[in-house]
Amino acid sequence: MRQFIISLMLVSWCFQPKAQNLVTPPNKTIQLTLSETIQLATLQSITSFRNKNEYLSKYWRFRNYKAKQLPRLRLNTTPINYSRGAYANDNNVFEYRETINSNANISLNQRIIPTGTTVRVISSLSGLQNINRDDSGINRSTTLSSNPISVSIEQPLNGYNAFKWDSKLEPLEYKKAKRTFISDTELLSKRAVQYFFNTVGAHIDVAIAETNLANADTLYNIGKGRFQIGTVTQDELLDLELTYLNAKIAKTRATVELQRSRNLLNSFLGFEKDVIITPLIPDKIPSLKVKTIRALELAKENNPEILELERQVINANKNLAFKKSNSGISANLLANIGITKQSEEIKEVYQSPFDEGRGVSIRLSAPILDWGERKGDILMAKSDKQVTEAKVKQALIDFEQEVIMEVLQFNLQEDQVNISAKADTVALLGYDVTKQRFMIDKVDVIKLNAARNSQNSARRRYINSLSEFWQRYYTLRQITLFDFERNETLIKSLDYLLEN
Repeated sequence: MRQFIISLMLVSWCFQPKAQNLVTPPNKTIQLTLSETIQLATLQSITSFRNKNEYLSKYWRFRNYKAKQLPRLRLNTTPINYSRGAYANDNNVFEYRETINSNANISLNQRIIPTGTTVRVISSLSGLQNINRDDSGINRSTTLSSNPISVSIEQPLNGYNAFKWDSKLEPLEYKKAKRTFISDTELLSKRAVQYFFNTVGAHIDVAIAETNLANADTLYNIGKGRFQIGTVTQDELLDLELTYLNAKIAKTRATVELQRSRNLLNSFLGFEKDVIITPLIPDKIPSLKVKTIRALELAKENNPEILELERQVINANKNLAFKKSNSGISANLLANIGITKQSEEIKEVYQSPFDEGRGVSIRLSAPILDWGERKGDILMAKSDKQVTEAKVKQALIDFEQEVIMEVLQFNLQEDQVNISAKADTVALLGYDVTKQRFMIDKVDVIKLNAARNSQNSARRRYINSLSEFWQRYYTLRQITLFDFERNETLIKSLDYLLEN
């Protein structure tokens, strides 16, 4: 029951009350901040659903592994087994005989990981009833046999301990699964940032296109008036008209692109296609500078890629150990000791004195002629191990370089956002001034168009810099699994959930 509750809690782990109030509003119109978009993506996107179920699958696999380490109690029984056939008696005369036998046993099995031993404790009871039919009638004879307790062990003697290797790999696989789940959640947040700012950019493009169209219409009408009085030449008037026509085309294209971006965002967040989302541009960003050494330490400690590299090395060593154990003499020791009793009465089969039952066997398997197959297997396993170690070493170097570059890139983003925000403000003021001067015939159309293009470019660069900042922010969180704003590991919340 506890595991079932944990599963339900895990499915709702990322649910936020604020986001829950945003799911499919009645009026089909919604305004979303960046944080709300990320919450919704974590709450109801298909990717989030898949990530959670993949993690739950790994969680239950690990639970099954842990359960296999505990003593296992099992009941095996054949309540009745009836047979009838011809048998030769003491006088070598065939006669028909009927038999009914039943048996039941309870076994307790336990694995001992350090030694690879399997210990079994068994208690059993069986009964056999022979039925003879002749002229005198039906004769029945019953024999009961009990084995109150029997202890047996199975011990491989070739040095390969499968239990021990599993005890290294299975916890590592689960640890990796937890970190992969959190890493995938951060990747989901990064994708939400991309969809969010794509829609923001589409909104900006529509706003720019509408403003440009309105301005182009106004300027074209002014140009026509000035052309009548001779202050604007015909080629300048044609340029204004062309600008107006291009503005109409640009507005149509921007509107179509906005609809496409909205549809993609709706699909990603799990909304219906007729929901209209208006993204609210974040007005501030966290002031963060991440230290490279700190980020490297966190990445090596938390990143699932590091655990995957560790798993590859363990697997290579496991394969080599297995090949070595199977290359020579394969030996297994089986031993058992217990007590037993036979009787015709059920009450006597569990009364002393008992007979002693015991046995020891050693199974050996040794190759005589294999034409170098054993040696080849070992050499291939050694070669695979060396190749794996070399790949892992190179992968660690590449991983460190990737982390360093991501930190350097992220630390530049805050300045980029501030610079692009300042440039956006300056370009807007510059365009307003140029437009006013054009209205009083102080500048020509060429300078006005250049000012408008500069303003549009500055606005787009600002939005792109915001998008770049947040994408690199969540990339850094994905690599390190660390929340740098709160200064705490992202693994903490998941571990707390599972522990409680």
